[in-house]
Amino acid sequence: MRDRRSTGGTMSTDRSSAPADTGGSDDRRRWKALSVGLVAAFMTLLDVSIVNVAVPSIDRALHATPSDLQWVLSGYALTFGLVLVPAGRFGDARGRRTAFVVGVALFTVTSALAGLARSPEWLVVARLVQGAAAGVVNPQVSGMIQQLFRGAERGRAFGLLGATIGISTAVGPLLGGLLIQLGGEEHGWRWVFFVNIPVGILAVVLGWRLIPARPAGQPDRHRLDPIGVLLLGLGVTMVLLPLVQREQWRGAGKWALIPVGLLFLAGFAFWERWYGRHRPPLFDLRLFRLRSYTLGSLIGLVYFAGFTAIFFIFTLYLQVGLGYSALAAGLAITPFALGSAAASAVGGRVVTRFGRPLVAAGLLVVVLGLLATVWVLRNEPRHSVPLLLAVPFLLAGLGSGLVIAPNQTLTLSEVPVPQAGSGAGMLQTGQRIGSAAGIAGVGALFFSTLSDSRGDFTVAYRHSLLLAVAIIALALVAALVDVVAEHRHSGDRS
Repeated sequence: MRDRRSTGGTMSTDRSSAPADTGGSDDRRRWKALSVGLVAAFMTLLDVSIVNVAVPSIDRALHATPSDLQWVLSGYALTFGLVLVPAGRFGDARGRRTAFVVGVALFTVTSALAGLARSPEWLVVARLVQGAAAGVVNPQVSGMIQQLFRGAERGRAFGLLGATIGISTAVGPLLGGLLIQLGGEEHGWRWVFFVNIPVGILAVVLGWRLIPARPAGQPDRHRLDPIGVLLLGLGVTMVLLPLVQREQWRGAGKWALIPVGLLFLAGFAFWERWYGRHRPPLFDLRLFRLRSYTLGSLIGLVYFAGFTAIFFIFTLYLQVGLGYSALAAGLAITPFALGSAAASAVGGRVVTRFGRPLVAAGLLVVVLGLLATVWVLRNEPRHSVPLLLAVPFLLAGLGSGLVIAPNQTLTLSEVPVPQAGSGAGMLQTGQRIGSAAGIAGVGALFFSTLSDSRGDFTVAYRHSLLLAVAIIALALVAALVDVVAEHRHSGDRS
């Protein structure tokens, strides 16, 4: 792996981007700073899924309309994806500590406001700002890993981040169910938000003490490309909005926003190419010349389209279709979370040795685990479904742990440290778009099959799960393309 650095529009080698000394107090400080970042990342990513199980309680307490509830869920994802790249660029240019602390502080305040909500409108606004705050925090964590670690240590750090992503996505329903059970059906949903407050306060204090104030080298004092921010923001909003509002906006007209959004994104690309000739752009398009970054971003986008949709339809299947409680539904996903956590830690340690074949192997294991899930449900069981699916979910979780962290490590391995935040932000933006698109597509098949089968939730789950498997198989194809290309490149060099 090489660290390359951009200076005045050029990309050059820079080996000062990570500390050479890996021992003593500096080493402990780096890992402590990473721990703070991982806690904050877990907290913000958890809020993507933890609120799903609180929807019935919110509905009863605030008398919310279906549109209000949809905005509570999807508004967070929308603003989260909207600010990732600008926030990453800000951290690259002005220092990740400032961006991280401000983001966590804003997330903590808006969590408190969400928990105190007295009306649906109040809660929706709080969730929109909370999502934006989460989008500020997350690229700083990836950028910090790029800045503070390199080589095998960077793989270990990304392994921990991958475990954090996988666990937070999978255990959200479980923690949400526990909090609602402890707090009661009427007000338990408020504790889903209040639980962030003590964690957020601690992360602000420790983040300010432990995270380096500025990226390596001289701080970038250039403007932060407001036109680029506007074009990217409009493009991402118009692509995401019909996806996250698919159930509330009836008719086909909403899908016209997607090609309009793609036009704005094309305009963003042209603008960044021109702007980058004169000063540092919001996002350096030359990163897409790196095969590792381009194919890794594609794998992330496609994988998250299938990965996130699995939990969406599984929760519907168990809670609505089979009548399980929110807590039981969350417990059913625990094998996946445990497998993902274990494999992420291992994958992060060995990714520098095995490279993209490790990701391909992980994707294959995920596909096999999910196909085993479909096979187990072939006789439409009504009882002990969580127990029946424990082993297939554990297998799929193990595979997922070999995908998320190693893919992130490989995707960002050649990104120059001064662009680590914006590069990670673009990677995560793709993942957010993939998640929204996957839930929209897989969810649409779920509901249409449910209607055609006259309410057979098992059939609807099996069919929609097969679509999720097909999507993940596309990510496997992309990984194999990278493996073949690397093999040919190695052959040419020899």
